[in-house]
Amino acid sequence: MLRIAVQAKGRLYEETMTMLSESSIKIESSKRTLLVPAKNFPVEILYLRDDDIPQAVASGIADVGIVGENEYEERQEDAEIIKRLDFSKCRLSLAIPKAEEYQGLSWFNGKKIATSYPGILERFLKKNGIKSEIHVITGSVEIAPGIGLADCIFDIVSSGSTLVSNNLKEVEVVMKSEAILIGNKKLNKEKRDILDELLFRFNSYKNAEGKKYIILNIPNEKINEVCKLLPGMKSPTITPLAEKGWSSMHSVIEEKTFWDIISQLKSIGAEGILVVPIEKMIL
Repeated sequence: MLRIAVQAKGRLYEETMTMLSESSIKIESSKRTLLVPAKNFPVEILYLRDDDIPQAVASGIADVGIVGENEYEERQEDAEIIKRLDFSKCRLSLAIPKAEEYQGLSWFNGKKIATSYPGILERFLKKNGIKSEIHVITGSVEIAPGIGLADCIFDIVSSGSTLVSNNLKEVEVVMKSEAILIGNKKLNKEKRDILDELLFRFNSYKNAEGKKYIILNIPNEKINEVCKLLPGMKSPTITPLAEKGWSSMHSVIEEKTFWDIISQLKSIGAEGILVVPIEKMIL
């Protein structure tokens, strides 16, 4: 049995549970139970605060954990990054009052900076030779300058709307963060095997994300033109139709380029275009 530490609530929790569900791992939702086994796969989910996950994994309380890279870097625990998961993306940035003129990092010399990430901030300031006072706050860091607790802040930024509503502006991005899968360095072979299967499922789900399966009919003389538009995973699948001079082509396209490609296919002479969502993609 592989134990996975997961954030108990919030955006990272929601996206983690979606990934597990799409990987066909069935977890019964429970707000009262901290440890929940999967019904159809040898894993159990341990619900924790996000800042407790790196230590839980490093100490062996959990075998692996899904956590924000920001928390992993802040805690500096002895656990390894196994996989970047490409969701819950944000950045850790320095922000100052809008009215202030900013000309570089020297602005922060002698300033009081409010943050929930003193470790990352201290290392950044030391690296850049900046001497500031760090004021640790748990909670709404962005209000600190407005109420006189600090001159500026160091905090998570996603859309930036929270900064705007508090009359702050982002001036330095210190690090970019996303959800990562971290692991204990001493997993035995049995747990490594389960982890490999789990990663296989995660990869199949992530490979299919943002992609569509497309089927169309095309005159044979236009096949080369269509191949330039539809490379597929390696190349399109081409099957002759019963009607002489026509073939069916199957391929995979990125959803972000979908409408562009459909318009071009129609202009080339494609007919009977069928687009199907992809649940999993095994490469």
